[in-house]
Order: sequence, then structure tokens, then C-alpha cells
Amino acid sequence: MVWQDEPVSKSAVKDDLLYSLNSIMTVFNPTRNNAGQRVLALFNTGEDPGNIGSWPKLPEPRKSDASPDSTEVSDPDPTPSLEAIRDQIRTHLVENFAGHKLTALVSDILEALGFHCEVSPPGPDGGVDILAGRGPLGLDSPTLIVEVKSEPTAIDVKVVRGLHSAMTQHRADQGLLVAWGGVTTAATREFLRDRTSFRIWDSEELLNRLFETYDRLPASTRARIPLKQAWVLDPEGS
Repeated sequence: MVWQDEPVSKSAVKDDLLYSLNSIMTVFNPTRNNAGQRVLALFNTGEDPGNIGSWPKLPEPRKSDASPDSTEVSDPDPTPSLEAIRDQIRTHLVENFAGHKLTALVSDILEALGFHCEVSPPGPDGGVDILAGRGPLGLDSPTLIVEVKSEPTAIDVKVVRGLHSAMTQHRADQGLLVAWGGVTTAATREFLRDRTSFRIWDSEELLNRLFETYDRLPASTRARIPLKQAWVLDPEGS
């Protein structure tokens, strides 16, 4: 068995494959939309190429003598779990908030959290996508430097170091790296050395912040992310 050095972010997996992988079964054989070949590609490259082109057929798994032939483990229907719902919203953001649009969404979330934000225009930004601070002019402490990376793959340590440098250059109190695809192990180690003034939001944390501030976001942003709140009984809480 070979293990991958870096974890694969869910942001790198396309919606149809996520649907197949959201099964409640611990062990199963996904086959829809060339799922097996695409999972192998994820392992090798860290990205889901999608259901395109022709793929070589994978060998059929051997049936265990201990497993009855009637047991169906291929493509079980996933249940509508909270995780599956989050995956649908994540896919919606990937499709509708790529590149600089994600920066604008992060700015809206920070504004809802009480910051005044200055967003850099699209293009080279010197490692600073958002300058933020408290107060009417955004100059009151804590001041914040934000770098937003919408790539589905993990961000390496160079970006973390670049943001540290930008914090020093702009004399900012705090730094925030929004890395949609997460960060590498080396970048995480770098972050842990200065976590008192530095934070990383991956796609999971950005979703948490989106849900936290959704009712305070601009109407135009909410219209582009049409969410509806629903209460369900938690069986584990009874």
C-alpha cells in the first residue's frame, strides 16, 4: 500500500464524483462516470480530471470468499447527509466564485465580521488581495492583510512566507491566508510558528464563516448563493 504525501482537498473533486463518494458505506466500489479511474488520477496528481475522454478499464475487484455474492457494493445511493449538503455548496462556490470573485466573497464576509476592507483589483497584487481594519476608515487595530488562493490544490510554504513578508511591509497586526485547496504540510508547520497573528481558512473554514455571516452579507451576494436554513433533529443528541 502506498500513501500520498499530502492530503487531497475535497475542492479538487468534481460534483459528480463527490456524489458517488458520499456513501454511508465504509467499503464500496464507485464506478459511475469512470469514478475508479478518476480516484486513481486524484491519487497521482491531486486533481480530478472529470468525466472526459476515454479511460482504460480497471481490473474487476476479486470477490472475497467471506462476502456473499448478493452483497452490492458498487455505487450505493448516498444519503442526504450534512456533509453531502456542504459538498453541494462547495461545488456551487467553485463554479460561481473562481479567481477574483472569491476575493470579493471573502471581503463581504470580513465586512460582516466588522472589518472595513480595501480590495485590490484583479491582477498582480504583491501578495495582498485585501487590506482590512477596524473603524470607519479601516485604520484601527487590528489591521489585517489577506491573500486569497482559489486553486483546488494545496498551497505551498512560499505563499505563507510571502504573506508574512507582506504583513511586515504593510505593518499589519494580523494575516489571513484563504487557501481553498488547503495548504501543504510544510506550510502548516510554518503557520504553527506564528499562529498568534496568522490564520488559514481552507474551504471548510470558509464555509463555516459563510454560514455564520450569511444573513449579514449584501443582498447581491446572497442572491448568488441562495441558501435556505433548515432545522433537523440530531439523533446523536437524544
